[in-house]
Order: sequence, then structure tokens, then C-alpha cells
Amino acid sequence: MTRSEELYARALKVAPGGVHSPVRAFRSVGGTPVFMTGGQGARLRDVDGREYLDFCMAFGPMILGHGNPAVRESVIEALGRGWSLGTAEPYSLELAEYITSRIPWVENLRFVNSGTEAVMSALRVARAATGRSKILKFEGCYHGHADAMLLRAGSGLADAPLPDSAGLGALAASETIVAPLDDEAALEAVFDHHGKQIACVIIEPLPANYGLLPQRSEFLRRLAQLAQQHGALVIFDEVISGFRVGFQGYAPLAGVTPDLVTYGKIIGGGFPVGAYGGRRDLMQLVAPVGPVYQAGTLSANPVAMCAGLAMLRALSDGSVYAQLEARGAQLEHELESVPGLIVQRKGSVFWLCLAGAAGAARRRGAGNPLLRSPAQYPEGCAQRYVAIYHPLLARGIYLAPSAFEVGFICAAHSSADITGLATAIRAVCGALPA
Repeated sequence: MTRSEELYARALKVAPGGVHSPVRAFRSVGGTPVFMTGGQGARLRDVDGREYLDFCMAFGPMILGHGNPAVRESVIEALGRGWSLGTAEPYSLELAEYITSRIPWVENLRFVNSGTEAVMSALRVARAATGRSKILKFEGCYHGHADAMLLRAGSGLADAPLPDSAGLGALAASETIVAPLDDEAALEAVFDHHGKQIACVIIEPLPANYGLLPQRSEFLRRLAQLAQQHGALVIFDEVISGFRVGFQGYAPLAGVTPDLVTYGKIIGGGFPVGAYGGRRDLMQLVAPVGPVYQAGTLSANPVAMCAGLAMLRALSDGSVYAQLEARGAQLEHELESVPGLIVQRKGSVFWLCLAGAAGAARRRGAGNPLLRSPAQYPEGCAQRYVAIYHPLLARGIYLAPSAFEVGFICAAHSSADITGLATAIRAVCGALPA
């Protein structure tokens, strides 16, 4: 029995499924979760002393890699001053000024402790601002585990018998409208029918929780036009894409200025964090200035604020993004000849979709479009991912333990690391039955 197996047996006695977030349980890929003790650069170490080349990167926050020296130094200094104050402090101010001075559509923001909390609060602001109750979201987009958002939501629910969660109140479900991605006609029909009731439209402009589904700019711009015409707000959930695909996130790439935006992951340097922000008039509805109540004992934790600022400073000149784009392009190039493999990528975010024999006819080079909605997923892609996951793990490659979670490249990944991943994928996919 490995040390991970021993620890998992203990964990099952004290935590649901032995984990504190569902995808960590390996239910989607089978087997025992690997217990990690730490990481450095592009690598993780497990409790048995084995090293892995990490392409999960804590599900996105570690854009500079594990144990980045500048971030570590900022954390050590923050710990020396006091790691939880419960008062006004200068550290969140400095990070807020850094973000608002560089992202024009974020005029005010409020720090919270998670992406879920950020989304929950942004939705509350939108409802208060419009006096309306309904929320429009999109199939396959995940916005955290607030009740109203757990409808056809993404990878964590992809293997559930129903595409939602038990325990949701009927009111929460009735106030959420779900539309398909990449479908202007369906979008227009929703607004024709519900337009006067919709408080806001919330979308991951780069859906990255149920596979990676880059949306056409035309679709996102039409969404914004319809929202404006009907008096609804636009919320971009950039918890994953924010500061990952570029310093200003996906909004400028889409050519859309959102009314509100939610962030997480990178802005905390790897520590628990979330934020929501946007137009000043909307954010001024938040307590203590306005009537929308939201609070948090550990919000704007000094350690997370200092770590996040160190990380954003390292990203601000654009050189890291250029490096990440080069590594991503290299991975795409090295995998382009793998039969039956569709590689979806945007910058340093990638997704491996194993399409089987059908995949050979659905390659970008053949003039076929990228996958843009869950309805386009090849049959059996999840099962094929399971077939390669453990062989890759045995070769020292750590990917997210779900067919529908994306992968991340970090600044610590070398060209040789990318080749190592591609070589392992080619070998493992080559061993699959035709």
C-alpha cells in the first residue's frame, strides 16, 4: 500500500469522499488520489517522494509556478507583520489601486475569499441595480457553487446523474435561465421571451470548466448588445481567464466591456481570494455605501493581498504572457499529428479532447471549427481520457483528474517540459485501441 492510499483511507473517515473539493477524489478517472506534499517550479512532490511534471497548477493560480521567489518573499514579509488583522490595512488598497489603474472597466472592486463568493455578490449587485430577479447563464459555464449557478454548470457535475445539485431551492432554480453557448438565435429567443425580467447575463467569456470552449467575439458582442437593449447587465466571470490569457483578461480580446467582472485565482498569488468589481455606480451600491450587504472576516487577507500584488507585478510587462504563448503554441504543434486528439488552447490554457477515430476529421487544419459548446463533444471522449490518465500519471505527468478540466502552462515550464508532456501523450495515445 502506498502512503497516498494510507492517507486516503484515513481521510475517508473524516471528510466526504476523503477530500475538500470533489474533483480531487479521482472519481472521474478512478483510483486513489495522489497526496502531494509540495511543489517547486513546474513540479509537484507526493508523499512517497515521487516527482511529477505539473500541468494542473492548482487549477490555474500558479501562473509563475510553485514557490516563485518574488511571491514567496512577499508572503514571508507579510507573515512577519501579522497574517490576519480584521482591520483596514494598506495591502488591499495597494492591490486594488494596481488593478483599477490598469483595467479601465474596473473602477471599484471588493475583495472576498473565493470565486463563488465573488459571483454571488456580483449577482446581488445586479439584481439591486436593475430591480429584476432572473439571471441568464450558459450551459457548461461554471460560476461557483452558489445555488442559482449550479445548473448545467461544468466539470464538477459532469459525471453526476443530474446536471445540478441536490438541496437547491425551487426558487433558485426558477430564477435562473440557461442558454446554449455559441447560439445567437437561442440567445435572441431568450431575450424576446424574458428580456424585461433579466437582471444580468453572466458568462465565462472563455469557458474553461467543462472543457475549453473559446467563444466567437461575434457571439459575445451580440450578447452584450442584447443585454444593453433590454436593460440587463453583463457580468464576465474571469476567475480563470483573468490575468491568465493577458493582463486585462479576456474582455479586450472579445471587444466587450462588461458592467461587472469577477476574479480569483491569480490575484491571490495562490492564496484564497476572490474579487468583484466594475462600474463605480454599480459598486457604490455595496455596503457600507449602499444597500447591498456583503461582508467577510477574512476578506482582503494581508498575506493573499501581498502575494497577489507580487504576482501581478511580475506579469505587468507582458513578457511572461509572450513566453506562455510560445510554450502553448509548442504544445499544440507537437501534438498536432496525434490521431484522434483535439487540442483546444487559448494562451497557456489547454484542453485535451480525445475524439477517437472521429477526431481525425475534426482537426483545425482541415478547416473545422474549434469546439464551442458541450453539444459538440465527441461521444466517448471522457472514457478515452480515463484510459490515458493513469498511464500518464505513471510517467510522472500530473493533469487534472477529470476529462473536462483544463490544463495550465506556467512560466516555470521549459521547452523541454512541453516536449516531455507531448512525448508522453503521444506514447500513451498510441497504445490506445483503434
